[in-house]
Amino acid sequence: MPLTVSQPVHMKVILAALILVIGLTAGCRTPEAFRRDVDTHARQVITQTRSQLFDTETGFCVEKAEDTLRRRLLEQLSLPVAGPASFGADRLPVIAHWPEPGFPAPFSDTGNDPQIRLSPLILTLFQALEIGARNSFDYQTRKEAVFQAALALYLERDQFRNRFIGQVQQLFSADLSTDPGRKGTRSSGDMTGARQFESGAALTTSLAVDLATLLFSGGGSSVGIAGDASLSIPLLRGSGRHIVTENLRQAEQNLVYVILEFERFKKTFAVAVGRQYLNLLQQMDTVDNAREDYSRREALTRRSRRLGDAGRLKEIEVDQSVQTQLVARQRWLSAEEAFKKQMDSFKILLGLPPDADIQLDPGAISQMKKRQDMVLDDPGPLELAEQTAVSLALERRLDLQIAQAKVVDAQRKVVVAADALGAELTFLGSASAGERRTITSADLDNAALRLDKGVFSALFTLDLPFERTAEAVTYRNRFIELAQAVRDVQKLEDTVKIEIRNRLRELFEARKTLVIQAQAVALAEKRVRSISLFMEAGRAETRDLLEAQDSLLTAQNSLTAAKVDYRIAELEMQRDMGVLVVTDTGLWKEYLSEGSF
Repeated sequence: MPLTVSQPVHMKVILAALILVIGLTAGCRTPEAFRRDVDTHARQVITQTRSQLFDTETGFCVEKAEDTLRRRLLEQLSLPVAGPASFGADRLPVIAHWPEPGFPAPFSDTGNDPQIRLSPLILTLFQALEIGARNSFDYQTRKEAVFQAALALYLERDQFRNRFIGQVQQLFSADLSTDPGRKGTRSSGDMTGARQFESGAALTTSLAVDLATLLFSGGGSSVGIAGDASLSIPLLRGSGRHIVTENLRQAEQNLVYVILEFERFKKTFAVAVGRQYLNLLQQMDTVDNAREDYSRREALTRRSRRLGDAGRLKEIEVDQSVQTQLVARQRWLSAEEAFKKQMDSFKILLGLPPDADIQLDPGAISQMKKRQDMVLDDPGPLELAEQTAVSLALERRLDLQIAQAKVVDAQRKVVVAADALGAELTFLGSASAGERRTITSADLDNAALRLDKGVFSALFTLDLPFERTAEAVTYRNRFIELAQAVRDVQKLEDTVKIEIRNRLRELFEARKTLVIQAQAVALAEKRVRSISLFMEAGRAETRDLLEAQDSLLTAQNSLTAAKVDYRIAELEMQRDMGVLVVTDTGLWKEYLSEGSF
């Protein structure tokens, strides 16, 4: 049966127009609704991809909690700031025409924030790891890169969804080319739908309804209704799912790469935090050693002065004692200033203000000294056989997995480029029915959407591959890019092997150095005691004791450095083998190691 519009026209037309307007109005959404919808899809894509990569479903939130430790330090300690942006995006003054009042909104996530006193802020290593994951600027930037890759994938997937466009027009026009002239209105609504299929076929449909009304000349009106559809199907070049969905496939791979890069960054960042924390402990120990050394030399100077006044010690020896005391004082001050500089760098790494009062856990030095007492005569748990360590690294390194996957990407691009060289055969089909209305046809009868009087057409287009110079150049370049991707894998593989071999050497050297420095400290302490006794008996000079104290200080600092170097080498070894696991909160889980500090 044909679709016709009967009298009375006006009521039906008004009702149809009203339904159309309501439908189109329902499709209008606020910026907030669009943002929430996009956020939901991006999070779903990230969660799905991460669960496929790591066999676990873990939460991922791109928003950075505004109630961070950094902001609490700035606010509660009244630290100087440059402006509202220092506290977060939710504190910015609202500018004119802002689309979402109240957004960005404060995002509170204090449940996972370490509950610690702010002044002074005393940090353990694991608290520092958690704080860095929540406050570091680089950490947040990496998370946002993952989210942006998910948005890019969502946009690519949108190309293969049903897509609709609605439009309503109200036209007032006058046609004076006829006698008498015509003046009237035209109300029209159009709804267009399109779908791109993964096979390469593209379907477009549209339906239009018009109401043309004459303002004079009898006030006639007419309803127009028209529909059409077109179908395009590539049969040779550009056909096939592997060709049509290549951009979608690459977007999926790009998201995988960014997630893997983020996971590797988490390992690198955690090791960087651990390295700086341990170096700070080492510097704290250096400060303590320098202070104790100064105290010893101060006591020696007082004793030398008494002996000198009694005529039992040469004045030159008294001066030597005073001079070394001054040197020791300067060394102590320099060690303290070096510690302060390192602490400022550590704060920046964690994303905290450098002028905040931050201290390290006092028990950390004691724990480190306990580890120093463990003289490693035998290889540690991470001093693996070279072949075992290299095999683990080649299997676990995420950057190597990315490089290998990019080789497959390059292979797919060769296939796509080869397809572009062929002939293009396309089937084009179209169908249309009904008639549109304007003021020039407002006095005609109402239109009917009759398929038995529609217009149908089918067309085959063959584009012969006579000219494919640009495509041929692209095809050749794709092979070069494939070769480059293969070399990238080979170079990275060699780099991984070198890194593992170097880490094993560093572990071995640090362990041997640790043993040697432990013996050096014991010998230096014995030497200081012996010379002190000899001086009491008048059988040694002040210079001998001063040299012994210098040796003791050097040995103590070297022992601390050796233990810190070994611990850092352990962490870097796990990072470079790819076996160090870092949680979403920033904490690490070590490999074959019971020690967690």
